[in-house]
Amino acid sequence: MRRSRSGVVALLGTLLLAGCVAAAPPSRLTHYIGIATTGEDSASRLPASRPVRALLVVLYDRSDPESPPGLPETAQVRVAESLAAQLNRGYPITVERAVTLGDVGEGGAVPDWSEVARQQGVDYLLVAVLSSIEQEYPVSVFLGWTTHRQPGLRRDNWSLVEAALVDGRTGRPLVQAEGRAMATLDRPTAPGISQWYPVIYLRPQEPERRLWPPSYEGAPITLRLVAMEDAITQLAGSLQRAWIEQREHESLHHEVASW
Repeated sequence: MRRSRSGVVALLGTLLLAGCVAAAPPSRLTHYIGIATTGEDSASRLPASRPVRALLVVLYDRSDPESPPGLPETAQVRVAESLAAQLNRGYPITVERAVTLGDVGEGGAVPDWSEVARQQGVDYLLVAVLSSIEQEYPVSVFLGWTTHRQPGLRRDNWSLVEAALVDGRTGRPLVQAEGRAMATLDRPTAPGISQWYPVIYLRPQEPERRLWPPSYEGAPITLRLVAMEDAITQLAGSLQRAWIEQREHESLHHEVASW
């Protein structure tokens, strides 16, 4: 009976974690680009030729009160490179280069995407909006995993990467997708008391996988990078599926219109 109850508790915990990943942070993409249309208007249809060559524009939305501190510039460059690399792995969109607009707080100005495309000399933009929230709370950490309990801290990070292909002539989004991920940082309240900490888990995707940050002080930054890069991986697959669904919808609409 006890085993059965513990199994139910574990299952409920996993479901709660999965629900948090699905719900947080809230979407922010439409604040910057609006909603992608369904393709009935010829001006909002996907380009016929593939791959679509686009400029990747990355910005960080920090409007949520629970947003963590912004990433250092070197980390922002790494995230942009990771995003471009994932999208260039056989997907319908090819990122030729990337620019980072940095952090945007609450009430930040929304760029004129047609003007951005004109200034950069490109026909299409891939606008990526990155956001995350964090919560930290006290826990007990176990030195040697099972014994010698010590006071510690747990920090949960929920990351969201949203992207939309934008027509540079009209500024209208053509297709959009998102990727979400969660990671957890466990650490003792004092540094240097154990070789096993700080440690990062990918939850709930890979709860048994452990990653060790290079330093105690830099562990929160590593946490954000790990969660964001996992969300980028999820986005890449979602964007390809969204492209296929949009193509199918446009084909179906064309067939219906020709009857």
